[in-house]
Amino acid sequence: MFVNCVYVHVKQEYLPEFIEITRKNHEGSRKEPGNLRFDVLQQFDDPTKFLLYEVWDTEEAAAAHKNTPHYQEWKTAVEGWMESPRKGVKHRVICPSDRSKW
Repeated sequence: MFVNCVYVHVKQEYLPEFIEITRKNHEGSRKEPGNLRFDVLQQFDDPTKFLLYEVWDTEEAAAAHKNTPHYQEWKTAVEGWMESPRKGVKHRVICPSDRSKW
């Protein structure tokens, strides 16, 4: 399994729009083959910061996500809303190793 954590810092004035378009991306992503989780988390002490926690069966499934219409729509929409460039950090799953636990 493959996890990608994407850290996003959004300009305050775009928060409602960012949340709405990210919700649509979440919904589309959950329907993709190979997607096990796609969580959208908002930082408690700074609501302009988000973590997109993505779990995929394979790196290939994660890469295919970037070619989907919902991701392309999200990427185009949020491009000018960032306080700083978003950062994706790739992880390898150690535990739980049993896919049924996800």
